[in-house]
Amino acid sequence: MKYYLSAVTGFAIWGTFAWVLKPLSAFAALDILIHRVIFATISIVVACIVFRRKEITASIHYLSDTPRKEKFMLAINIFLSAVMLGLNWFLFIYVMNSVSVNATSLAYLICPILATVLARIFLHEQLNKGQWLAVLLSVVSCVILAYGHFMDLLYSMLIALSYAIYLVLQKNRFRMDKFITLTLHIVLSTFLLLPILLFVDATDTKPVLFYSLVTVIAVVYTIIPLFLNIYALKGLNSSIVGTLLYLNPIISFLLAVFYYKEPINTAQIVAFGMIFTAVVVFNVAYLYGKKRNIDH
Repeated sequence: MKYYLSAVTGFAIWGTFAWVLKPLSAFAALDILIHRVIFATISIVVACIVFRRKEITASIHYLSDTPRKEKFMLAINIFLSAVMLGLNWFLFIYVMNSVSVNATSLAYLICPILATVLARIFLHEQLNKGQWLAVLLSVVSCVILAYGHFMDLLYSMLIALSYAIYLVLQKNRFRMDKFITLTLHIVLSTFLLLPILLFVDATDTKPVLFYSLVTVIAVVYTIIPLFLNIYALKGLNSSIVGTLLYLNPIISFLLAVFYYKEPINTAQIVAFGMIFTAVVVFNVAYLYGKKRNIDH
């Protein structure tokens, strides 16, 4: 249950992202992105040094005792994870700025489907009939929302694929501390994104509110949810964590409608209703299958 709660909490936090992002709407997206990753790196490195010194020592011992082949595979996994994480952040901001907000919203809906499919192909995770029904419902709902917006669908696929691959990469057997691993992902991602500084005006001073909210984004909306995701993957299949990701757009949708009073149409109501149903069906089917395995 603790793994379920970790995944649910992480995605619920991301669902309320609008609370801190809306007040920053006057600032350039690239400014927010580069400050977010730099602040996240500083915060997580400090947290590691202060709170995870035993784990750092244990990770060093683990690496020194690990065969060369496993070290190489671990390095590949960390590098690819950092690339996917950085790519996801960059694509999300770019698409939101240059394509449409709808495309970024659609990405949250496509990602769980891709994560489930990738987990089935590469990790050989089994799905029962109820779970496949939930996947089908999700696909239909995404088609409804993407109808008439082919380019939005294409960009959404790229954003979704980058995070789906990241999720699948975290389902590994390496025995390094998960917080240390996440630190390496974020630090390396930040270095990969540093060229963005060429397009940011460093002389442009920002108010205290900007730095306060970006700090909240870096810690509460970046480090904590990512760590909860990685922790959840210790005890849950990638397909389960991927499907729980639907909580993010569901909460965002409810906030948009009831808190920000944004207009909605019938297609959105139908699609999000199907998505909510898919989440319930997928997890009930998973828990039922788990219970049957225990009983037998």
